[in-house]
Amino acid sequence: MGAIEGRQLRIEFEGQPGRAGAEPPEHPEAPTRARSIEADELDARTGNTDDLLERICSWDNMSEACARVVRNGGAGGVDGMGVAELPAWLEANHEALAGRILSGRYRPRPVRRVEIPKKEKGKVRLLGIPTCVDRLVQQAVAQQLTPIFEPRFHPDSYGFRPGRSAHDALLAVKRHADAGSVWVASMDLERFFDTVNQSKLVQLLSDALADKRVVSLVHRFLMAGVAVDGIVEPTEEGTPQGGPLSPLLANVLLDELDWELERRGHAFVRYADDFMILKRSRKAAERAMGSMARFVESKLFLKVNRDKSFVARITGGVRYLGYGFYPRKGELRFRVHPKSLALLKDGVREILSRSNGWSLDWRRHRLRCLANGWAGYFRLADMREALRNLDMWVRRKIRCVYWKCWKLPRTKLRALARLGVAPEQAWQWANSRKSFWRIAGSPVLGTALNNSKLEELGWALFYPRYLELQC
Repeated sequence: MGAIEGRQLRIEFEGQPGRAGAEPPEHPEAPTRARSIEADELDARTGNTDDLLERICSWDNMSEACARVVRNGGAGGVDGMGVAELPAWLEANHEALAGRILSGRYRPRPVRRVEIPKKEKGKVRLLGIPTCVDRLVQQAVAQQLTPIFEPRFHPDSYGFRPGRSAHDALLAVKRHADAGSVWVASMDLERFFDTVNQSKLVQLLSDALADKRVVSLVHRFLMAGVAVDGIVEPTEEGTPQGGPLSPLLANVLLDELDWELERRGHAFVRYADDFMILKRSRKAAERAMGSMARFVESKLFLKVNRDKSFVARITGGVRYLGYGFYPRKGELRFRVHPKSLALLKDGVREILSRSNGWSLDWRRHRLRCLANGWAGYFRLADMREALRNLDMWVRRKIRCVYWKCWKLPRTKLRALARLGVAPEQAWQWANSRKSFWRIAGSPVLGTALNNSKLEELGWALFYPRYLELQC
């Protein structure tokens, strides 16, 4: 087994019944864990009543939703209104807007289609940007639905939930792995947001909500259509990414998957549509993959991407939420996955490209934002050596940018002299015909623009920020 454990094992999804494993197969008839509170008590506590739509339309709820939409910013929709105009618009039109929603006459506008390049070359993620007014209404609905659904959601789901984060999901993976569940069945849901079955979603909402007018309102958002090059295309399936309501609706649909996984006795972790089942043996993980793939496709009407789904040992190159894993002293530890590090270097290359024409101030700002965000997200990982090496490369890229900015030999000569380089040496390097990259790695530029000087000039790097977050 030793030669196999380190590599990922592609499997068939039908499972292999009858094969002996290190643990017994799941029991489909095992009892589901009882919910912590009864449904009627839950409804009373969360306000799931027949006047839910009135509470959505109230001034307090709408004004709070407006503030959040403005704070989140973003581009406008098909009507051209910007988020900065929304507070004044709501002040003047709240009563009319509430009246249309309560009477059932409110009709969302089609969302504006935006294509965001994905990590895979040539592939894009389709976002739907609602108008600012529609975004306001979606946010108002989400604010009232979240307290209703949040107590019902499974504790092992972490994405798009208040008080939960990707770090919580990763720590849950560690707990399962440290307890012995080191084999992962990772299942990829193909184009999840674009293929959500709207009828299934509306059914789940109708079962959960007492005020059916809210279900009808949400359904109108799902059916609003998409504007592509001025032509409106119908949306008979999916929930467009880009609106405040879509993450909550995704959790409503996938919560059924969560409770089914528990009913079958599987340890799992889910962050949005990215989830893993953790088992004690490869055979058990294969069986779980096969049975749950059938459930996802037959009960939730979603499509499993078999090319991207796999079974592997968690320390065998598995990537989850950008992290990789490795064992040390009997426990699971986090590291930055090589693909995540490669994506980071692509981001640095864009910021420090010699040909993009950006100013030094803008480059410094962008690099500081990237360093703060990246070090904050990956602070759970052990990566001191990797970041020290990365920062050496980043500093050389920065020196390369300065050398390009100085352009002419006389400008280079004056700049080197100001940085304390001896006149003869400054003249020699200012007239050098070596490549930018070679000169950026030379002792003269490394001394003139040393680490302390770059820090004095305001350049933020990754390793110092990572160390700050470890304290």
